[in-house]
Amino acid sequence: MSQLFTPLQLRDIILGNRIVVSPMCQYSANDGMSNDWHLVHLGSRAVGGAGLVFTEATAVSPAGRISPHDLGIWKDEHIEGLRRIVKFVRAQGSEIGIQLAHAGRKASVREPWNGGGVVNEDEGGWPVLAPSPVAYDGHYGQPVELTTTGIREVVSQFKAAARRAMLAGFKVVEIHAAHGYLIHQFLSPLSNRRHDEYGGSFENRTRLLMEIVDAVRSGWPPGYPLFVRISATDWAAGGWSVEDAVRLAGMLKERGVDVIDCSSGGLVPYQKIPAGPGYQVEFSQKIRMATGILTGAVGIITDAVQAETLIVTGQADLVFLARQLLRDPYFPLHAAAELRHAAIHWPLQYERAKPL
Repeated sequence: MSQLFTPLQLRDIILGNRIVVSPMCQYSANDGMSNDWHLVHLGSRAVGGAGLVFTEATAVSPAGRISPHDLGIWKDEHIEGLRRIVKFVRAQGSEIGIQLAHAGRKASVREPWNGGGVVNEDEGGWPVLAPSPVAYDGHYGQPVELTTTGIREVVSQFKAAARRAMLAGFKVVEIHAAHGYLIHQFLSPLSNRRHDEYGGSFENRTRLLMEIVDAVRSGWPPGYPLFVRISATDWAAGGWSVEDAVRLAGMLKERGVDVIDCSSGGLVPYQKIPAGPGYQVEFSQKIRMATGILTGAVGIITDAVQAETLIVTGQADLVFLARQLLRDPYFPLHAAAELRHAAIHWPLQYERAKPL
């Protein structure tokens, strides 16, 4: 039997297989509202057989959006559209999760296909927030340093977003603490230059994430799992390291986090990433072996045998796929056929195309 297609129990939730649709920004919402694009995009990956489907980074506040067209969950009006998506995805036999995010200093920019760059306030942009007034680079806005009051507001926003996620029907939440967005900006000394209780030492730089995890977990049902996505390294001298990530993962496990989604980079423009097939898998393996927490591997994982090997060899408990699932929404169905695993669920409407 294929190990990639074995179920995985996370608290009270059972995933049908180990394939996860990684959060992928679509930049297709207005005022944070989900629409038919999100339904079809996420629904297609559920029809394609993924065990768990994540929404894109979903902003916990208007200021937390990357672009003016990010998905949002900062107000109750967002709940109904998300509930529609949750219901459809789950009806296809997949579980669905939501990634809660705040972009910090990488906020208020145009969509990639519109060239990126700052959206000024007179064009619908907004002031950007960060642990310290240090811009990402010249193409991003100059951030305003968060006050301690502002930090408490961010924590409250994550907690409120998790409550709305529960009301929308989600049973899995992921906190986005990677890719150079707000929480990652606090974690790394390259972007966090503070001299208060949120800056300086490792304990201080991790304080915001710990407070957010505690706030989310306190209102999140005990039977529902909590993921955290981290950048395991900044790929830059003097920045966040794999050793830091291992230490952080142990702390998160003690606070009720169930899975560490192991990505990397995104904090500084001068990072040096040796990208290649499975280039981030070592982080998943190291964190898993050192702490015993469940991990997910992500990064240029493109074929069935590669994904199967990650599970069989104990390098990860889940395989997160991103671009490969943009190219092929039905990758899980195709992978099951390649690995000769006949038990995967096919939609009744597609049964006649199932390989013999």
